Amino acid sequence: MSNSYLSTLICRQAKKYGDRIALKYRDYETESWISVSWNQFAEKVNWVSNALIALGAEVQENIGVFSQNMPECLYTDFGAFGSRIVTIPLYATSSEAQVHYILQDAGIRFLFVGEQYQYDVACRVQNLCKTLKQIIIFDPKVKRSASDTNSIYYSDFLKLGMERKFQAEVDKRTSESGNGDLANILYTSGTTGESKGVMLHHSCYEAAFAAHDGRLTTLGESDVVMNFLPFTHIFERAWSYYCINKGCLLCINLRPQDIQKTIKEIRPTAMCSVPRFWEKVYAGVQEKINETTGLKKSLMLDALKVGKEHNITYLMNGKTPPPLLHMKYKFYEKTIYSLLKKTIGIENGNFFPTAGAAIPRAVEEFVHSVGINMIAGYGLTETTATVSCCWFDSFRIGSVGRVMPNLEIKIGENNEILLRGETITKGYYRKEAMTRQVLTEDGWFHTGDAGYIEDGFLFLTERIKDLFKTSNGKYIAPQAIETKLVVDRYIDQISIIADQRKFVSALIVPEYGQVKKYAEEHHIAYTDMKDLLQKQEILDLFRLRIDTLQQEFAHYEQIKRFTLLPEPFSMDKGELTNTLKIKRPVLMKNYAKEIEKMYEE
Repeated sequence: MSNSYLSTLICRQAKKYGDRIALKYRDYETESWISVSWNQFAEKVNWVSNALIALGAEVQENIGVFSQNMPECLYTDFGAFGSRIVTIPLYATSSEAQVHYILQDAGIRFLFVGEQYQYDVACRVQNLCKTLKQIIIFDPKVKRSASDTNSIYYSDFLKLGMERKFQAEVDKRTSESGNGDLANILYTSGTTGESKGVMLHHSCYEAAFAAHDGRLTTLGESDVVMNFLPFTHIFERAWSYYCINKGCLLCINLRPQDIQKTIKEIRPTAMCSVPRFWEKVYAGVQEKINETTGLKKSLMLDALKVGKEHNITYLMNGKTPPPLLHMKYKFYEKTIYSLLKKTIGIENGNFFPTAGAAIPRAVEEFVHSVGINMIAGYGLTETTATVSCCWFDSFRIGSVGRVMPNLEIKIGENNEILLRGETITKGYYRKEAMTRQVLTEDGWFHTGDAGYIEDGFLFLTERIKDLFKTSNGKYIAPQAIETKLVVDRYIDQISIIADQRKFVSALIVPEYGQVKKYAEEHHIAYTDMKDLLQKQEILDLFRLRIDTLQQEFAHYEQIKRFTLLPEPFSMDKGELTNTLKIKRPVLMKNYAKEIEKMYEE
């Protein structure tokens, strides 16, 4: 195969599927979903290839896409691949400093932006950034600033390609493309420091597709896939490319906070998400059970018990459930489980890949008990997403599944997971020293994650960098404690403090609605949230819940003191990365006063 697979993918799919629907996106003015056929998709992609050459974009030049999920992101990506151009996605919520850093580091001349926020940031950065030559705006409703003379709207950009004046050059580039070409550079938002550009070549995606064909055997052209995570995230990006490759219908969700509404409008068969999505579902069900009484309550509790026994105790361990249990399970499948799935909007579910953080055990058991096919997995930007994943009949609670067929794995010192294979990055863009820190001469990649393999299943234990050592010399894995506690319906966010400290403490962002409800039910008077969170009754409530949840931890791992925060951790304050992971160093600084107070004698 001479040309790179992705450079001709959409064109090949259009020949195969023609006027079948390839994409849908939500029009917020008419509250309706607009369809794009494979032929329309291919036509737009071809215009983009032509228009990029019209602008003067060169072979293997880097262009930026700074936008929330829109069909235009995909037109731009595949149009760029057709002309051997590299695309660099930026998170829609990125700050000015982050955007400036990436544009400079990658020498970006052409930047595509989504809506008003991205346009405004790009304009401010353009004054500081020597390389940025032109901004191309996706959303026609964006108001351009008075001093802006050279940005163009996407519709005008496409016009540069509609007459296909550069088709001969596009064809030449496509025929010269190969899987050794660079496809994307993905900047990781680093929980620890400076962001690094992970280089992913076309060969990485081709190897990932081949590996997934052997594992995700039920995904095909009848699947309706909801897109919810940002395309900037390797998980959603590689998954979406793969779904397009399988001929699925991709439904693009523009605003992540709308997922509860859009999932009910689309009722997808598949969607990849982070554990947070399922934690919210689990919390909602627990809430419902708490509010219910009598027969209905005992039926719901029994349904969960039966499901757990049937799917986890028996099926997960390769045993056949006894006939009576199986009959009860079938009854609940038609009643309680199906009602629950319908309420969420996933009654047509095929399977739901989940990764990006540890899945709390209680949440994972619940999802499997009610027969939702959540496929737990593990991957990094540097590995083109999937390293390992579970599958329908082969999963273990707490495991991230079996390693993908094309990867070699070994467990190194400190139980670090090392990987080698075609999907592994060739390094960080223009950062040779950093590349050498993670990639050995003979091609082993150091993940920085610790884990072990049991019966062919991979289990993660902790991020090696994240291990805390108390002043008494004991090692603490903060994520294990956080994952255990975040399932509590009163806890929204939590960060463990323990490094070089005498004991473990925690900063907790409560689920404010639940706390208010508790205050009402127990007639606790208060002026504002800050006042409420200092009330002894509320502190006692949290103490009790924390103590109940942390029983299984060793004495030195248990939370001795905690602080309830009246405001959530936020990206604005630099406390969360773009993928909503906690930046511990920032929290240590922002809450230094509260932390010190917990360690006063």
